[in-house]
Amino acid sequence: MDNKNIEEIVEKLKRGEIKPYQLEDMMGPKDAVEVRRRYIEEVTGVKLEHVGRYSIDEKEAIKKNIENMIGAIQIPLGFAGPLKINGEYAKGEFYIPLSTTEGALVASVNRGCSVINKCGGCTVRVIDDKMTRAPVFKTSSVVEAIKLKNWILENFHRIKEVAEGTTRYGKLISIHPIVIVGRYVYPRFTYTTGDAMGMNMVTIATEKACKFIEEEVAKEENGGIKVHTVALSGNFCTDKKPSGVNMVEGRGKTIVAEVFLKEEEVRKYLKTTSKAIEQVNLYKNLIGSAVSNSMGFNAHYANIIGALFLATGQDEAHIVEGSIGITVAESEEDGLYFSVTLPDVPLGTVGGGTRVETQRECLEMLGCYGSGKALKFAEIVGGAVLAGELSLLGALASGHLARAHAQLGR
Repeated sequence: MDNKNIEEIVEKLKRGEIKPYQLEDMMGPKDAVEVRRRYIEEVTGVKLEHVGRYSIDEKEAIKKNIENMIGAIQIPLGFAGPLKINGEYAKGEFYIPLSTTEGALVASVNRGCSVINKCGGCTVRVIDDKMTRAPVFKTSSVVEAIKLKNWILENFHRIKEVAEGTTRYGKLISIHPIVIVGRYVYPRFTYTTGDAMGMNMVTIATEKACKFIEEEVAKEENGGIKVHTVALSGNFCTDKKPSGVNMVEGRGKTIVAEVFLKEEEVRKYLKTTSKAIEQVNLYKNLIGSAVSNSMGFNAHYANIIGALFLATGQDEAHIVEGSIGITVAESEEDGLYFSVTLPDVPLGTVGGGTRVETQRECLEMLGCYGSGKALKFAEIVGGAVLAGELSLLGALASGHLARAHAQLGR
């Protein structure tokens, strides 16, 4: 598209004669992105020189990942590792892609990887795998709410059949817990979703199930219960927020990663002692988190989860869920037992942002793009978090944290 045509359309956008989202109906996706960018440049007075430089396919991005696209943001990408993982699905050494603007983060994770490798690698397991959606139903009274709860429990297999009719991959495995608050009912639908993170999948399935429940319980033979779905999400899922229910019940992938370091290895590689690391973990991660009423009994899970999620096309809002979890550091007679438990890590290797070209390449670095790779990817995420957590607690115990940030992060 030539400059004259672009200028004419930009003027129409400024006058409100055309809406920015309508441009794809008028021209190709590449031209639509350029026109919108020119429009934003004019109304804000800012030249978007770097935003306009990218290699991703606008057509695919607009179709599946973004609205009103004007370009792309570049975040520096580094790697840590290799990291030796002794997993059930992830076996061997992996180079961890980390996308961040925080100086010293990649270096810290890299140090953790090095220490873990010298100690024989880390053991990682996915101990649970599920995705949830929890609507909220309104009934006329607590008596009716109890009737609704009982009907759902008694008719689980009928509800399951309806929900699973919307998806090839999703399986409804439970509706639990079902919480009553006054006359409102909050049932937590729990699914397995294959290699997709699965939020869209379970939302569509639960919507169908809700309509079925409303229609069935209204029948006289089923109690004639008047039920209204107030919202498809009643915040008991709990999606994109830290929550106690996810801490206890789990959501997404629940991951445990652990390593044992001999005392001489702690002294040689981390320049501290097992007892010092144990005390930092106790006073900072456990007591300090309790003092602050935090749900994250850890030093910085979100740092590693965030950098990995941005690099691999995960939903960045789920970083807040990945930030909850518990670090264990125990000084033993001959060394240090160290583990991270992440109860709530929603992730996938198909769908969503995993198809974006740069993010797909990062998943391919790990051998984790596509079907059959989600559990492998989850184990790698757990190992990377372990490396970052071990490195930071070691730095705190040895008094090296400020020095590292002065050198690398200012």
